Amino acid sequence: MATILVTGGAGYIGSHACKALARAGHTPVSYDNLSRGFAHAVKWGPFEQGDLHDGARLAEVIVRHRPAAVIHFAAFAYVGEAMADPAPYFHNNVSGSLSLLEAMRAEGVRNIVFSSSCTVYGARTSDPITEDTPQVPVDPYGRSKFMVELVLHEYVRAYGFAATALRYFNAAGADPDGEIGEDHDPEPHLIPVLLDAAAKSAAFTINGDDFATPDGTCVRDYVHVSDLADAHVLALEALLRRGGGFAAYNLGTGRGFTIREVIDAASKRVERDIQVKVGPRRPGDLDASTAVSALAERELGWTPKLSNLNDIIDTAWRWRLRRLNRAGLPVEPVS
Repeated sequence: MATILVTGGAGYIGSHACKALARAGHTPVSYDNLSRGFAHAVKWGPFEQGDLHDGARLAEVIVRHRPAAVIHFAAFAYVGEAMADPAPYFHNNVSGSLSLLEAMRAEGVRNIVFSSSCTVYGARTSDPITEDTPQVPVDPYGRSKFMVELVLHEYVRAYGFAATALRYFNAAGADPDGEIGEDHDPEPHLIPVLLDAAAKSAAFTINGDDFATPDGTCVRDYVHVSDLADAHVLALEALLRRGGGFAAYNLGTGRGFTIREVIDAASKRVERDIQVKVGPRRPGDLDASTAVSALAERELGWTPKLSNLNDIIDTAWRWRLRRLNRAGLPVEPVS
């Protein structure tokens, strides 16, 4: 089986993907600068610390391990942060990706699976979203992902690369075995923030309740992180068989939930009411975003197995409790 360089392998989705790669018989080599990842999340395969902009370090790692392909996760990924300060997003996500691609080209590695995002679709006219939905990103994060996809098209055309972009929707949940989970600081994502509020008997803030949805709160398509990890393995193996060209796949469930529906499901899991207050909308938030993932099912054989809302919340909850207890933080007695 293959050695795979995983940029951002110490991060949330990257570490889950490394576990899935190892389970499939591959050797993941995690490359991460640890600005937003954690060394303790690297449990499968070697760890190489380094920055995407350090071309010499990238070349050294590629020469040492001779990967058959790269899975590229390393990126800043917070929409709100990007809206407030876009420059680091273009520097890290776009310029960093160019540095990686040039190191790959110099060392003869031509295969890459790119961690893209549903935000590349932005202000679209239809929901649910297919791969043919026009890409009109509306925030700097989405634009940075879209720009990298455009660059990949050119590397495929001009330099013979094989590239796959995986446009996934809202990653959530944690490893069912409890080995890794979501651990951002600060934590920007709905489900872990909601569960932290439940554990500490604190109030949870809904960012806007005047969206054009059934209950006024945003609708999102939540996909379990372990299902996303499996999709990266399937996409990698399909790309290695294909040997050229560009492909893109949506990864989601096709079923959206409002924020209030997620709150209700979390309340049932933790067996207590969660205090809620309503704040202003966040810049860049859309009314609804759900996926059509038929192409990934048909061409990659990918079917999400853990992406029902109850499993997502259960695995995330068990991980949050362990994380809070390890940190010595006060946790209310909950199930």
